[in-house]
Amino acid sequence: MIKIYGMETCPDCTYVEEQVKGNNQYEVIDIGQHVRDLKAFLRLRDYHPAFNEAKSVGAVGIPCFVLENGTVTLNPEDAGLRSRPINEGATCNIDGSGC
Repeated sequence: MIKIYGMETCPDCTYVEEQVKGNNQYEVIDIGQHVRDLKAFLRLRDYHPAFNEAKSVGAVGIPCFVLENGTVTLNPEDAGLRSRPINEGATCNIDGSGC
């Protein structure tokens, strides 16, 4: 099963979540719903090199995908999904730009 960490207020996350509704190959984890899920995500984000670029530009790093083999990626295509089209707006950043 592929884990997807995201939040319902993130447009990139909701775009991905719509693609996986009803598909039991994916587990969507909303990090805004419970502190244990936020902690699990922060452990990944704090230490995994997959987040280095996102952190360097002030991005949160969601949606985040943990593939069945343990690979961590921020690329929906790596999880068999589509990214939200760029013309639909900027992604959310810590500095308030984007959404």
